[in-house]
Amino acid sequence: MTDTQQNHPRLRVQGLTKSYGAFQALKGVELELIPGEIMALLGENGAGKSSLVKVLAGLVTPDEGVVEVDGKQVSLSSVADSQAAGIAVVHQEFSSIPTLTVAENLTLGQPRTPFVWWPPHLNRSAKEILARVGLGHIHPRTLVQQLSVAEQQLLEIARVLAIDARIVIFDEPTAALADDDIERVLTAILGLAEEGRSIIYVTHRLPEVFRIGNRATIMRNGKSLPTEDMDDLTPDRVIAMMLGRELGEMFPPRRPGASIDGESRLEGVELTSPLLREPLSLRVREGEILGIAGQLGSGASEVIQLLAGTLPATSGQVLVDGVAVATGKRSAGITAGIAYCSADRKSDGIFADKSICENLTSPWLSEVSTASWIKRRSEWKEAAATAEEFAIDSTRLPTLVGRLSGGNQQKVALGKWLGINPKVLLVEEPTRGVDVGARAEIYGRIRALADTGTAIVMVSSDTSEILGLSDTIATFYRGRMTALRPHDQWTESDLMLEVMHSELEVSA
Repeated sequence: MTDTQQNHPRLRVQGLTKSYGAFQALKGVELELIPGEIMALLGENGAGKSSLVKVLAGLVTPDEGVVEVDGKQVSLSSVADSQAAGIAVVHQEFSSIPTLTVAENLTLGQPRTPFVWWPPHLNRSAKEILARVGLGHIHPRTLVQQLSVAEQQLLEIARVLAIDARIVIFDEPTAALADDDIERVLTAILGLAEEGRSIIYVTHRLPEVFRIGNRATIMRNGKSLPTEDMDDLTPDRVIAMMLGRELGEMFPPRRPGASIDGESRLEGVELTSPLLREPLSLRVREGEILGIAGQLGSGASEVIQLLAGTLPATSGQVLVDGVAVATGKRSAGITAGIAYCSADRKSDGIFADKSICENLTSPWLSEVSTASWIKRRSEWKEAAATAEEFAIDSTRLPTLVGRLSGGNQQKVALGKWLGINPKVLLVEEPTRGVDVGARAEIYGRIRALADTGTAIVMVSSDTSEILGLSDTIATFYRGRMTALRPHDQWTESDLMLEVMHSELEVSA
């Protein structure tokens, strides 16, 4: 046990409960956080992590329980109460205002925001804070919208420093980042702990937990398991504790010959776009899963959007079963049987304020309606069947999707396309923010779709996902495809080297 862990608790949670109707999200949660430590908060989606974070953030009022900060009981009935207690949350979605400067965003939310903003003063105070999170090269007058994704995430951390929070909760802070950028964020978080701040780190990426965590609290079915030192844990044991069982094989077996014997189902022929450095041609066969790997800005996401019709092509064709599909028209893609799930499920994949039932039937309402009137009984029946296929609890069909865990939201975002019997499934980051148990279910469903003849194109920043699920793997760098080979011709080091293609160019 470290000296830090021998100190008195900075945060103590005792007997915390929270129910939503008949559903009990938190069941007597217990947790202690020591000054200067990084506590990993782990669990499947729906285990209660999000509910606990919302309570500590002042967004949700618990039914029972006590929260103490530095030995004093605090009431967290609002965000202001939480911040006054020294608690801040860095959410997965950025909260900075893009059209304001970095310095102005650092001033927002401070307890004593000046009545008149004097730029020279704001800039001076901002420089010191930016340097502490590795953003010393950013001028305080820079507009937030000009920052990279990684820089915006570091700015979120800088805002925590600006309000001098003693307890900082990170909710999936690296979900949208490439490997190099992840390291920058983890370094900044370690710096916060070294200053004596207490960190709760919520993530589904276990390597990050073992990289920076001191202890772990694992939640299951709304309950917290006893906290354990990271030195006493292994990834397999963490997964078993999260699930209450051994996970078994993460990736389903491939159908022999899937990437060789199938007929051509999806083709991109000489596609050009301002985002691509050279014309692109690729083919995906029936039952084949094509995995595309590339860093942010590599062109990988743009390719899948060209195929989906959400981005217009300057020239070239997209063919489904040999028939041309109008490019730049999403409706044409849907008519041709192209299902598309973007990486941003909250903006493009779900209707958060609608029920699971309404979300699942949204792409194929014509199948459950007559003369523009929805047949509710038919809609419910078809939605229940789809929910069962994607391991979604059919008793929760009336539940608003915005209230679901990230993993269940992702299942809905994917499952809603089953009703159009897609010939092609295009999916970006299929398991971003999804726990290991839900990942295995999603992988199984994607493979099952492929086994029925659906051609699948998957873009992912997770190399294990690309290697474990794909039949064929393509890599992209700076707007062009750099390699295309069957999965058994790749190793993890090969894939990483190809994705980081700049190393090859430098050494050439």
